[in-house]
Amino acid sequence: MIRLESISKSNSHRILFIEASATLQRGEKVGLVGPNGAGKTTLFRMITGEEQPDEGQVSVDRGTTVGYFSQDVGEMAGRSAVAEVMEGAGPVSAIAAEMRALEAAMVDPDRADEMDAVIERYGEVQARYEELDGYSLEGRAREVLAGLGFSEEMMDGDVGGLSGGWKMRVALGRILLMRPDVMLLDEPSNHLDIESLIWLEGFLKGFDGALMLTSHDRAFMNRIVDKIVEIDAGSLTTYSGNYEFYEQQRALAEKQQQAQFERQQAMLAKEIKFIERFKARASHAAQVQSRVKKLDKIERVEPPRRRQAVSFDFPPAPRSGEDVVALKRVHKRYGSRTIYEGLDFMVRRRERWAVMGVNGAGKSTLLKLVAGTTEPDEGTVAVGGSVKMGYFAQHAMEVLDGDRTVFQSLEDAFPTAGQGSLRTLAGCFGFSGDDAEKKCRVLSGGEKARLVMAKLLYDPPNFLVLDEPTNHLDMATKEMLVAALAAYEGTMLFVSHDRHFLAALSNRVLELTPDGIHQYGGGYLEYVARTGQEAPGLRA
Repeated sequence: MIRLESISKSNSHRILFIEASATLQRGEKVGLVGPNGAGKTTLFRMITGEEQPDEGQVSVDRGTTVGYFSQDVGEMAGRSAVAEVMEGAGPVSAIAAEMRALEAAMVDPDRADEMDAVIERYGEVQARYEELDGYSLEGRAREVLAGLGFSEEMMDGDVGGLSGGWKMRVALGRILLMRPDVMLLDEPSNHLDIESLIWLEGFLKGFDGALMLTSHDRAFMNRIVDKIVEIDAGSLTTYSGNYEFYEQQRALAEKQQQAQFERQQAMLAKEIKFIERFKARASHAAQVQSRVKKLDKIERVEPPRRRQAVSFDFPPAPRSGEDVVALKRVHKRYGSRTIYEGLDFMVRRRERWAVMGVNGAGKSTLLKLVAGTTEPDEGTVAVGGSVKMGYFAQHAMEVLDGDRTVFQSLEDAFPTAGQGSLRTLAGCFGFSGDDAEKKCRVLSGGEKARLVMAKLLYDPPNFLVLDEPTNHLDMATKEMLVAALAAYEGTMLFVSHDRHFLAALSNRVLELTPDGIHQYGGGYLEYVARTGQEAPGLRA
């Protein structure tokens, strides 16, 4: 359906692709992987025709419809979320708009003289609308929005009043409802909670068209894709299988290439040693010349490209007392809505609580109560002795000084730290080279989140309260963060939609449901095994 043939592409003096080729066949589900800046979004834009390759050809079969979801959703306002999603449904959407215009014309007295033509056209349009199953369109739009976490009230409200994250979900819903021949999804798992992620997995598994997606969520990609296309140093390499299989195959290929390189280097060293030893002897001149010619003809094996391993040894946290935080008979309401009524909850030293619950269950409210950024209406929240708390939430990004660079911000926070240590810290969280000199005011939301996390972990507290800490982190940075927190000896209370993060770091689960609050010993994997569900209310 889609062929990339020997494409080359440069972007602002940076080479993205060099004679790269790949294909997307009918019904294939492909994961597109590569480091940040490798050219994943550029590849999508070349497929949609928004950009052209410098050389080579991108061809899409005639009549193929392509739906593209990107992080740049544009302005949305003046319509409901349902209307906005229906607008992307392709031909049926345009026909629905014409039907509405014709219905208005039929009751317009100023158009009475053309009524026969209007009625005749309305009959034709209505027949086509029925043929395209248009009358079920709104129901399907609501079903998609419900799967993405929208309440009925949000579906019918003005989309302009939604946050950026919810507008992203509307834009994604538009592509899903469209059901094109080919879906290109650039980070669809950003901004989704775990319930919506699991729903989207099911939707995409049942999608019978071709799919190409990028995602920083390894569990999400593993469950959906059956092929990986890797962008690496300008080339496109295709692997059959999911992301986990790709990682294994890539590691095996690198190991084999390294062994081949070392064997060739040993052979070359032996040949060169012979040439150097006998080049001055006339009796060996023919042999020396023969070996020199042989060396000239040998195709050199390159060593595998070393992927930068991101790691950082964070300092140990000071020890806290055994009782870290205790909530007793806590009541919390927002207007007429009751979030907690008589909540009792205790966190003890070295416990790692993952907080699970559907939208609106009170996950973030619980973290705010513990962190002291909101007060209970009744009851008490008591933090234990020697507890040094670190709280990560989206609002923490607002306190960054926009006039300071990333590196200056780290220096301000840790004036006695060495420059090398801070440079390493910045690199771990994606600020290497010139990126460390960016002013905080120009950072994206994801970059700000990474900077706040870096500052939090360099001088770690003994109690970490984390609200969606993996949002916007790429896989390499997530792996570094998981490794660092796995070695962390303090206490954790966190909310995350990343199942790899949940499984690797939790040893307790607090489940918030309409039926009550449930506590589970053991981590996320034990919770899934005991409840038969990956998130409250969803069957595995």
